[in-house]
Amino acid sequence: MTDRQHVNERLESELGLLWRRVRRLSIDLARQVDAGIEISSYGLLGALADGGDLRAGDLADRFGLDKSTVSRQITQLETHGLIQRVHDPMDRRSRLIHVTGEGLALVRELRAARGRWLGDALADWPDSDVDTLVVLLARLNASITPE
Repeated sequence: MTDRQHVNERLESELGLLWRRVRRLSIDLARQVDAGIEISSYGLLGALADGGDLRAGDLADRFGLDKSTVSRQITQLETHGLIQRVHDPMDRRSRLIHVTGEGLALVRELRAARGRWLGDALADWPDSDVDTLVVLLARLNASITPE
């Protein structure tokens, strides 16, 4: 095994551990907010908050999910008043999924809680290290393209 391969495998292991910890935190926070919404629905809500209105099919493609799964999650979010379906101004036959003010507030609340968690975890890190981590993670995300 090459040194680079070994480093890549260590990186994968560390990212996997980080992903599991962040997922656990997200699950715990989501349950505190509303136990009636599927945990994965919050990802859709965040994507809509970040990217604006999208069609359900576009959400399914973005997340690599079955359209029926996305449809169920959209219905759930809509029932809780976090999103609404609006007409697509480019094609009145189509509907877009739009985040409501309540949905945006929820996304902000959950992100603030995760930010506090990360802030606590990184409290003893120098600011320059945290800045470097952010730059490197952004670079990693930009390098990874969906298949």
